[in-house]
Amino acid sequence: MELFDKLYDEHENTKVRFIGFTTEDTRYDFGIVYTNMFFGKPLVICMQTGRSTLLDPKDIEDIDYLQTVFRIPDKQQAADLAEFFRDTLPSIPFVTQYE
Repeated sequence: MELFDKLYDEHENTKVRFIGFTTEDTRYDFGIVYTNMFFGKPLVICMQTGRSTLLDPKDIEDIDYLQTVFRIPDKQQAADLAEFFRDTLPSIPFVTQYE
């Protein structure tokens, strides 16, 4: 008897970007994985904490979400991060993942 039911097993060449920057208060180091999986949303990984999320333009505008997912202590720092993501992440069209 099989222990697991495989849901997907995809292989893909992806584009990965590593970027570090500072704001007035904080240093950030991110890895951004651009993939065709996950409805085209890039996978954003904080290299300092290991916390990650999929981000699209609507997610970037949700300051509370950014503050929670990356454990940012105050709203201004989260707003600074949102501004960075607006300038860095491409706006993506919705990609059908499942049929």
